Amino acid sequence: MLARAARGTGALLLRGSLQASGRAPRRASSGLPRNTVVLFVPQQEAWVVERMGRFHRILEPGLNILIPVLDRIRYVQSLKEIVINVPEQSAVTLDNVTLQIDGVLYLRIMDPYKASYGVEDPEYAVTQLAQTTMRSELGKLSLDKVFRERESLNASIVDAINQAADCWGIRCLRYEIKDIHVPPRVKESMQMQVEAERRKRATVLESEGTRESAINVAEGKKQAQILASEAEKAEQINQAAGEASAVLAKAKAKAEAIRILAAALTQHNGDAAASLTVAEQYVSAFSKLAKDSNTILLPSNAGDVTSMVAQAMGVYGALTKAPAPGAPHSVSSGSSRDVQSTDASLDEELDRVKLS
Repeated sequence: MLARAARGTGALLLRGSLQASGRAPRRASSGLPRNTVVLFVPQQEAWVVERMGRFHRILEPGLNILIPVLDRIRYVQSLKEIVINVPEQSAVTLDNVTLQIDGVLYLRIMDPYKASYGVEDPEYAVTQLAQTTMRSELGKLSLDKVFRERESLNASIVDAINQAADCWGIRCLRYEIKDIHVPPRVKESMQMQVEAERRKRATVLESEGTRESAINVAEGKKQAQILASEAEKAEQINQAAGEASAVLAKAKAKAEAIRILAAALTQHNGDAAASLTVAEQYVSAFSKLAKDSNTILLPSNAGDVTSMVAQAMGVYGALTKAPAPGAPHSVSSGSSRDVQSTDASLDEELDRVKLS
């Protein structure tokens, strides 16, 4: 009884010293069960059995039988994933900024034997290792990279913990940084930097918008000038084509009129018709005198229409030679040219008459 009381008192003192030092007690899901010969081990638990103070075996989940007095359950390890809160601590970055940072650690016991005999308190050991590793990794990064590279920082901490905790039978599954607290003055400078960056982006975007607007306006003017020049070109081409068609139509009409006139002159009384036409043009010319200019030159016998017509017909007769007797009265291309030249001569004679 005294020995049992002494052991209980020692356990209480040990637990109190662990709590005072900040160390968490070793996780045991159901405490240390007694040896009742027949034992039922729950799922996801490993019971470490010692026989006469020496490691004997690890009980698997299910039915197990032990020898009384000789066998003793020394450790109970949980094989479930364990979540440990890493306390807040201070760390100095590469650019000498002090941060207050905490995190969450996820681990699992892979080897109950190493977890029981490799380290006194596995959870406490892993927590301390996570804190020291976090300070070491933060010292390699600047303040800006700490916020940008949280994923790589978490991976580096996990790798460092797994390398050190392999001999303890513990595997760190992941580590997550919860909060990062920066000093107030550093926080104010970071906010000013963010505002300056935003103003810079706004200025750059505004300048880019102005540039794009100027480019679009210039491109629009260029396209407008090109389209206007193409439209003017097409208009000039169409106008030239229209004028050419009009000239061609006038030439064809005049040629047809000359052919008809030549054919008419070869008919009976053609000379009389020509005389009548000359007389009509003479009278029409005299009716338009003094309309375009005040200076008028008149012949001495301006009122004698008969003499003027006789004179014009004499010119016409001199220009057009009569065909030989018995010659056919057909009009060839040569005669058409003669008639055309005769008509031009008549027009010149009429102009001289108007001026005289």
